[in-house]
Amino acid sequence: MQSRVLGILLLVQLAAAATPQTIQLQSRAAPKAATLRRRALNPVTVALSDFFLGTDLQWFGNISIGTPPQTLTVVFDTGSTTLEVASTLCGTACSNQVQFNASESSTFIDEHTTNTISFATGVGVDPVVNNDYTLSLRSSVDTVAIGDLMAPSTSFFLITNQTAKFNIDPFSGILGVGATAENVFASFVNQGLPSLFSLFLTPLAVGNAELTLGGIDTTKFSGDLIFASLPANPRTTWSLASPQIFVNGETTSVLTASRNVIFDSGTSNILFPTATANAIYAIISPNIQPYAPEPGAYGIPCADIPSLTAVISVTFTDQAGLPFNLTIPTSELNVGPFAGNETICQTLINAFDGLSLLGGSLFKHYYSVWDVGNKRMGFAAI
Repeated sequence: MQSRVLGILLLVQLAAAATPQTIQLQSRAAPKAATLRRRALNPVTVALSDFFLGTDLQWFGNISIGTPPQTLTVVFDTGSTTLEVASTLCGTACSNQVQFNASESSTFIDEHTTNTISFATGVGVDPVVNNDYTLSLRSSVDTVAIGDLMAPSTSFFLITNQTAKFNIDPFSGILGVGATAENVFASFVNQGLPSLFSLFLTPLAVGNAELTLGGIDTTKFSGDLIFASLPANPRTTWSLASPQIFVNGETTSVLTASRNVIFDSGTSNILFPTATANAIYAIISPNIQPYAPEPGAYGIPCADIPSLTAVISVTFTDQAGLPFNLTIPTSELNVGPFAGNETICQTLINAFDGLSLLGGSLFKHYYSVWDVGNKRMGFAAI
């Protein structure tokens, strides 16, 4: 879903002498059995639903807040760090979402502080225009639970108003799970939960998507996990250094520039700076062009798409210093027709200068491990 506006990125220079292999992920992974060994708290698995509007968009699951607990659904968003949920203070502006009623919780504390936040990417693949994805918030404290994990006295935000672009969301809010343990996840870790989580994000047609807090479900992938280290001092951002991008096996001088790539489970498609997006699309088809009514978006006549090949491979380096590729297949190119012109289909990369980001269109094809404690990410083919 939405990803917070992120600060200045640290670009890590990376040289990869060997030619990277595509997809065949092999690793010097930590033993899988060790990851799931019993601690003070055992791993918890949360079933995830898929928000689908012609293409897979977001995955969301249940949490509860308050005493007695009120069940709400949230996107587990690796692109942010805080928890925001629709509340009865939001009224008709949040009429499509289940709303938390603070007056019915005996453990609720109102901190009487208000603010607003705006997001860098919109619902699904919708580009942001004039800050049209903005939430009004009120700071609060209450007990938050996920499965049988409980985080008492946790800070979070009540959504008191939201812009109309959020109206289609079937979920009540966003729970940030950034690269440092904060808020809800920090409470679980402090109680003894292993400081990692894993995502199995599947297309709607496959189903059974899930989040595993504190462990790895080895039944959900084939082969071994390959791990890559986060940059030094990652702050809250899940990102890895990348030395190059291949499109249909080709690359260019623009695509061989070193860049930091953010991994955001709350964003559906891909964001790259304009020059990079143009370079990728030039290899796929010269007919893919910017779509003026939605700045940052690109489109092509829908009738042209079946004839195109669009295999996008982004290279990274594992913890042993060897290159590997994460690949997005051709099937992800088309994200559906534009509302204003149904003969033109939007393509999966949006231009966003100053930001390189991979979202759901990648995660559908890999089991991913987000290891906060060891400052690394792991991937395996599914």
